[in-house]
Amino acid sequence: QDTRSNEESTDESEEDESEEEPKLKYERLSNGVTEILQKDAASCMTVHEKFLALGTHYGKVYLLDVQGNITQKFDVSPVKINQISLDESGEHMGVCSEDGKVQVFGLYSAEEFHETFDCPIKIVAVHPHFVRSHFKQFVTGGKKLLLYERGWMNRWKPSVLHEGEGNIRNVKWRGHLIAWANNMGVKILDMISKQRITNVPRDDISLRPDMYPCSLCWKDNLTLIIGWGNSVKICSVKERHASEMRDLPNRYVEIVFQFDTEFYISGLAPLCDQLVILSYVKEISEKTEVECCARPRLDIVQPLPESCEEISSDALTVRGFQENECRDYHLEYSEGESLFYIISPRDVVVAKERDQDDHIDWLLEKKKYEEALMAAEISQKTIKKHKILDIGLAYINHLVEKGEYDLAARKCQKILGKNTELWEFEVYKFKEIGQLKAISRYLPRRDPVLKPLIYEMVLHEFLESDYEGFATLIKEWPGDLYNNTIIVQAVVDHLKKDPQNRTLLRTLAELYTYDQRYGRALEIYLTLRHKDVFQLIHKHNLFSSIRDKIVLLMDFDSEKAVDMLLDNEDKISIDRVVEELENRPELQHVYLHKLFKRDHHKGQRYHEKQISLYAEYDRPNLLPFLRDSTHCPLEKALEICQQRNFVEETVYLLSRMGNSRSALKMIMEELQDVDKAIEFAKEQDDGELWEDLILYSIDKPPFITGLLNNIGTHVDPILLIHRIKEGMEIPNLRDSLVKILQDYNLQILLREGCKKILVADSLSLLKKMHRTQMKGVLVDEENICESCLSPILPSDASKSFNVVVFHCRHMFHKECLPVSNTVSPVQFCNICSAKHRGPGSAILEMKK
Repeated sequence: QDTRSNEESTDESEEDESEEEPKLKYERLSNGVTEILQKDAASCMTVHEKFLALGTHYGKVYLLDVQGNITQKFDVSPVKINQISLDESGEHMGVCSEDGKVQVFGLYSAEEFHETFDCPIKIVAVHPHFVRSHFKQFVTGGKKLLLYERGWMNRWKPSVLHEGEGNIRNVKWRGHLIAWANNMGVKILDMISKQRITNVPRDDISLRPDMYPCSLCWKDNLTLIIGWGNSVKICSVKERHASEMRDLPNRYVEIVFQFDTEFYISGLAPLCDQLVILSYVKEISEKTEVECCARPRLDIVQPLPESCEEISSDALTVRGFQENECRDYHLEYSEGESLFYIISPRDVVVAKERDQDDHIDWLLEKKKYEEALMAAEISQKTIKKHKILDIGLAYINHLVEKGEYDLAARKCQKILGKNTELWEFEVYKFKEIGQLKAISRYLPRRDPVLKPLIYEMVLHEFLESDYEGFATLIKEWPGDLYNNTIIVQAVVDHLKKDPQNRTLLRTLAELYTYDQRYGRALEIYLTLRHKDVFQLIHKHNLFSSIRDKIVLLMDFDSEKAVDMLLDNEDKISIDRVVEELENRPELQHVYLHKLFKRDHHKGQRYHEKQISLYAEYDRPNLLPFLRDSTHCPLEKALEICQQRNFVEETVYLLSRMGNSRSALKMIMEELQDVDKAIEFAKEQDDGELWEDLILYSIDKPPFITGLLNNIGTHVDPILLIHRIKEGMEIPNLRDSLVKILQDYNLQILLREGCKKILVADSLSLLKKMHRTQMKGVLVDEENICESCLSPILPSDASKSFNVVVFHCRHMFHKECLPVSNTVSPVQFCNICSAKHRGPGSAILEMKK
């Protein structure tokens, strides 16, 4: 046996540099197997779900556990063991050897059968249910295929199932079907009918059947997989329809898949709907240019109707592969666990389906840490070898090594979670490589909170090189994460070098705010004219601190400052604000003006002052102020307006003070605006003013035109027309006269229309009243005579009676009314006549 050192380290498979993940993993079956194969060589092996049975060239049979430890040993023959067969229970074993010996015996009972033939027996197969008494059967294969059945008196009776086509080289028994291969092809026998149901000839008859044996494998009770040479056939046993039987077997075989492989087949096994193929490979040596044996391959393929798709392919490093032939390799498998055993004379390799741990191993090996982390999270309940945290830490280290510091820092959030120790370790690691800035954005701020030193270390890093980044962190981080005093001192030290740095000043104000030193923060905000100053005042109720800073606030933003002061006048009084603004009258005006807009009475004591302020800084709002204010001293206002020659305001004040004639005169002389003069006269509605206006305008043709166009509805135009001097040329006189006539005509039409409406309404109401009066009036027992106060209707309805009912609904007995005047027979209700409410004169007499 060759024990070269380069073959002792049999790793699982050939190193594959591709990105394709292998489907299987490999390991050598060691322990007792290693000890056996150092002195002997493996010839065959059978796999049971509980144990393994290994046959050797020196005629030994070893029972092994799944780790390869020897549990039992049998000396069967001095020569090679050709085949070992186990029933499904694992309690009975059949063994055949090269010297013709066949043994079938119970592993846990004294049951045993011995037979010796005059030729080598290549194959033995016991019935799958041999443990049952009525299934005591097994077959052997040499030159004949013999079936042994235990009959009467426990005697074994042989019968020939097949012969004449060369040595029987492989037999597989599944259920009621036996498949065997000889030199000509593959046959299947139905044990129920004892009929052969198919013959599948081999494709390449040029290959020696002893050197390239046929591989048989039952996928299930009705599906047989055949591999011979480089050809694979998958056959399905089907029931024949009754109408087709005649003299044919009741079953037949259909080849559902057939394809060729690149290499010679040494073994087959099913894997779900795929196939595992062990291939014998020959290649040309690059050095000697002579054909030599290469490492065998284990391929997983997906069968197609006439071809196959390769899923994976692994070259296996087994001991002594250079001297092995195709017939030296075998593939056995355990159905329950998807374990595949590759048997060669000097080595046994186990192939297993890769689990999630193996998948993660491969991803880590390929440095696909993101996918490995995701796979571990998905399968965290099933993985045994890996931990999510370990994979995550490896991922972070990998990203750091690649220089992807920001991504590594971002992954820390998810991977490190709430583990403060790991967080602090990673922060120090980032510090060592000078990348504290990268991890700063992702440091936890709540649940968990790291040591204050960690945050201070990051802030100092930014303070040394990035003021803006430092300011951002101060704004985003809660103030209780670090020692505020230390950071404040550090900022103050930097401000000594750059006292006007606005970023540092703004940040220092925020730090003072966190430290509740609001006064200092407010000073800095006001100096910087920072927009957050008002928010700071409101949030922390700093009104006591701004009593002497009102001018600064007004200079910064007068609108916001005034609104804030007026909203909080209970904290800063109006008098205090006016006093503080005494030296800044323009700001004083802004404050008092907004105060007056909110409430005309609150600042009444300052209305006199406001006259001058409006006149100086806001004349457009002076007249509205004079109109709306009831506390403004008119004499003072008039004096100021006259001094500044504010005509409109003076006119208003004169009219308000009752001097309408002076106001009108001022309009006519100063403004020379006839329309305004007319409008003023209309507002006052004073005949004397109209007279003054006419007298002033009588010698001014443009004014006369304006009067003719506008006074028609207020003053009789004839009064004006009579006063116009003869020969005076008046612009647009004709148009003005036409307008007067049109206005007069319009008035006449309006009066006529109103008259018609009035008459129509009166007539309509009269008719309605008449209809109402003509309606009947209900008289019943409850009504009484308003004079005698007795019931209006007599108790005896058969007697005649007279009742008088007035429209006012008062009722009388006729005899109770006074005698009517002979001159006028019309009677009136005594009650309503006494109250002077006579509603009518008609009398309704009802006689029954």
